[in-house]
Amino acid sequence: MTMAPDMQVTLRLPTRTLFDGQATRLTAVAPTGAFGILPNHVDYVTPITPSVLTLQLVDGTEEIFGLDEGLLVKRGHRVTVVALRGVRGDDLDTLRETVEASFIQMDEEERQARSALSRLEAHLVRRFAELKRPGS
Repeated sequence: MTMAPDMQVTLRLPTRTLFDGQATRLTAVAPTGAFGILPNHVDYVTPITPSVLTLQLVDGTEEIFGLDEGLLVKRGHRVTVVALRGVRGDDLDTLRETVEASFIQMDEEERQARSALSRLEAHLVRRFAELKRPGS
């Protein structure tokens, strides 16, 4: 592997890509504690805990993300993070509010989807119970 000044970072959620670009540094939190990754870090795989992930971009700016649990894989000059939920924030002060609002909305949508699925399953069971066997 050649020495590189940056790394390709992709943050993915189940329904969309939250970030895809070049970064010179990444910090996140694993079950064992906070850690950082630079472009020439050894290949690495770790679960991530619900926390703040920060990226320093090649232009020197910083991006912050509030992520739910997930997985980080660093291979070569590419880092891929997959998480169940996540939001991009402008700063740490507003990130908390954004995370709370977004995650509460997602929880409500998941609750509604589970409720609809339960009603559908119950309806299906009733329909099967109403079927008569041939010749009965």
